[in-house]
Amino acid sequence: MAYTVGMVSLGCAKNQVDGEVLMASLKNAGFLTVDDAALADIAIVNTCGFIESAKRESIEEILELAALKKEGKIKKLVITGCLSERYQKEMHQELPEADAVLGIGANGDIAPLLTKMMEENTYVESFPDKSRMPLCGDRELTTPSYFAYVKIAEGCDNRCSYCAIPLIRGGYRSRTMESIEEECKSLVANGAKELVLIAQDTSRYGIDLYGEYSLAKLMARLCRIDGLRWLRVLYCYPDSITDELLDTMAREEKIVKYIDLPLQHASGPILKAMNRRGDRQSLTALMNKIRERVPGVVLRTTLITGFPGETEEDFTELAEFVKDVKFQRLGCFAYSQEEGTPAAELPGQLDEEVKAHRAELIMDRQMEIMERQGMELIGKTLEVLVEGYDRYAECWFGRSWRDAPDVDGKIFFTTGGKRPRLGSFVQVRVEDCMDCDLTGRLV
Repeated sequence: MAYTVGMVSLGCAKNQVDGEVLMASLKNAGFLTVDDAALADIAIVNTCGFIESAKRESIEEILELAALKKEGKIKKLVITGCLSERYQKEMHQELPEADAVLGIGANGDIAPLLTKMMEENTYVESFPDKSRMPLCGDRELTTPSYFAYVKIAEGCDNRCSYCAIPLIRGGYRSRTMESIEEECKSLVANGAKELVLIAQDTSRYGIDLYGEYSLAKLMARLCRIDGLRWLRVLYCYPDSITDELLDTMAREEKIVKYIDLPLQHASGPILKAMNRRGDRQSLTALMNKIRERVPGVVLRTTLITGFPGETEEDFTELAEFVKDVKFQRLGCFAYSQEEGTPAAELPGQLDEEVKAHRAELIMDRQMEIMERQGMELIGKTLEVLVEGYDRYAECWFGRSWRDAPDVDGKIFFTTGGKRPRLGSFVQVRVEDCMDCDLTGRLV
């Protein structure tokens, strides 16, 4: 009997790719995959366990599907991903509704494990070493055909004091350039125009395999792929930004001039407590250097407010840093106290209200910056990847090269009655900026 299986994948794009590989392995083993987990025999929740809000979202999704199982609409409920890997001992006790709880190391064995669960009608639990998780494989893509994420490495060695990723995902493991290139060629052959390189730290790519930072060489190699239009990289670590990488980004036309560097803070003492290097002066110098070496680059960062011991002076320094650097894209999050991390044991833990209020203040300032930057684009023409039509606004929308998928904004545009093809590239003249989204018309 062929069982139907559907997945809800939560959290980051890296987890999304893992879910796509997992679903492809099930399909290759004879399972029938469906888009809606609520309509499947087997519903899988590919969880996120990074911070408290993500854990809550994962648990809420599990309980919603558990209610459908109780009503007889689904037969089995499976939990995998970061939450199950992180809380191996607690999962079955806390979530007895699940019929299987699997760690990330079990992803390669997912088909026989689910077959056993179904045929023997038994609870299944498996937590192999996390290093057994496949770095790549066939994928059941969940992104539109015109773009795809490509995971170039797994795990992390940076050991930031607030972060649970090394506990969950293990040490840094790069894929070979050959395997990445092969996957990218296949994705482009199947219609992908934009590829987005991801890892917990992309700028460290290759250090374990080749003995040197190799992201620049990898990106230059991928630019040779016929049919690829945009190559984007996310999640770079500031300490690993090499001159070679910046020069490659400036030189290669297919690499969009967009770099994402999660800086987390600007105060020297707070960065030291985070087990990160640098301070406001050195980070400002790095941002200036990137802008000098890669003209017109869009800088994106993420920040954390309310880290243990963050004083008013530390926060003011962070706010002034944001004001001075004027990032084109920025996300700010309140610190999440995660058990098992060194930061969770630090003195000076702040109230949730204080942490959230500080994050809100940073985002309010950033929205003002982005609104001004958007107004400065009025009259300019941008290349836009067409993503859809908004029936309510009666206009089309897409992303310019300035916007990464899922995290940044859109550009909405009218076409004078023309119907552009989804996944095509068009020229849009910017006419206005509303709530940091651009509006314009097809040229």
